[in-house]
Amino acid sequence: MDNLPLFIFLSLIAEILGTIGGFGSSLFFVPIASYFIDLHSVLGITAMFHVMSNVTKLFFFRKGFDKKLIFSIGIPAVLFVIVGAILGKFVQTQILEILLAVFLIVVSLTFLIFKEIVIRPTLLNAIGGGALSGFIAGLIGTGGAIRGITLAAFNLTRDSFIATSALIDLGIDSSRGIVYYFNGYIHRDDLYLLPMLLVASILGTYIGKKILAKMSEKQFKQTVLVLVLITGIISLVKIFFPSIKSYLDI
Repeated sequence: MDNLPLFIFLSLIAEILGTIGGFGSSLFFVPIASYFIDLHSVLGITAMFHVMSNVTKLFFFRKGFDKKLIFSIGIPAVLFVIVGAILGKFVQTQILEILLAVFLIVVSLTFLIFKEIVIRPTLLNAIGGGALSGFIAGLIGTGGAIRGITLAAFNLTRDSFIATSALIDLGIDSSRGIVYYFNGYIHRDDLYLLPMLLVASILGTYIGKKILAKMSEKQFKQTVLVLVLITGIISLVKIFFPSIKSYLDI
């Protein structure tokens, strides 16, 4: 791979931001990695990277699980990530990427501007958010923002938010990783990246936790929405201006 040091550095940044946001690194890692390698390879690497990332988060935030949300969000997320991962082999993902980017921008702006709007913390919303986040994650590699918005409705503490999200995500990534393997997305030539990504996941989670310790609950929730907004904008720029890669010399 060209510019391997840059790739690993950006993966570290994705892990730090994913830890701060509480929804995992794939939201940032997928658009970053797609500048370096093809989308299908990105999906395979993301699933493996995220398994390591979530195990790391569970170690650092292991005392904050919300068992009810693990079942109400996690079970539909795991079921629908399998469906999305299977369909992803046959569906054109660019349209889905555009829809996701627009969705992230609209939702994050709505909650940043109209702070009084709150998603009701109901069982139906938990199931729906879990199913949608899993399905999108299976199709294009990242559904963490949708899961993050769903979890935010239940007013969890910082540690509980991150730990619950990480455990749900571990189930999602383990499930889709199996499907991606049979889809042919996981390539032996890419496996050399895993040890470096493991180091990035541990270091990034550690740094992210240290940053979180200096933030209030309100700042944390605002940061989640701002990061979602930034990711949506970057995703749209990447889709409509693919030639930007040449300017970055990637």
